[in-house]
Amino acid sequence: MSTLTPFSQALRERTWSRHGESEGARFMTDLMKGSGTLDDYTQLVVQHWFIYDVLEQVAARMADDELVGGLIAPELVRLPAIEADLRHLMGEGWREGIRPVPATIAYCERMREVADWNGGVIAHHYTRYLGDLSGGQHIGRLMQRHFGLDDEGVAFYRFDGIASPTEFKDAYRAGLDAIAWDAAERDRVIDEVIVAYDFNTRLFHDLDAQKAAAAA
Repeated sequence: MSTLTPFSQALRERTWSRHGESEGARFMTDLMKGSGTLDDYTQLVVQHWFIYDVLEQVAARMADDELVGGLIAPELVRLPAIEADLRHLMGEGWREGIRPVPATIAYCERMREVADWNGGVIAHHYTRYLGDLSGGQHIGRLMQRHFGLDDEGVAFYRFDGIASPTEFKDAYRAGLDAIAWDAAERDRVIDEVIVAYDFNTRLFHDLDAQKAAAAA
């Protein structure tokens, strides 16, 4: 990787194909085009709860890290919004009715494994939150349209503390570019972003399998 190439640019270029694989998974394709069900969407929110519970714990421990702490913005925190969505979608007893699919379990285990590596934490932080601020905004609007949801049920996709997602993402990428990682460490971080994308794709496949098993 050329030292003249901004890290954020190299990161996007080398992970773009994995991003497409996640978007193209059948579970998400069905949800996006309106052939999925409200229960399908609810199951996705359930998996988000497990994922962000771990992600936000490991990210919080990096908030004072001299290299990456500036990227751990409190405006990104999603767990309270996810819990509000689950209360709306499943009722007050939602905690008794949720379980992770195998990919989510493995995903969470991986984030715990890299919890002491600032590059690993940022790889997962970047993958989730910049995705939420990008395509996630479109997904939220589609879920409202497909399932007749108002603001309740899609709070996960609203970042009330971020006035301009575009400006926030630009600042985040500039922050990535400013981190003093050498070329080898940058490669390690990019590899971990690919791991995160792959877990996300596996998650969609597991949700599809869960749905098929329930219908059998």
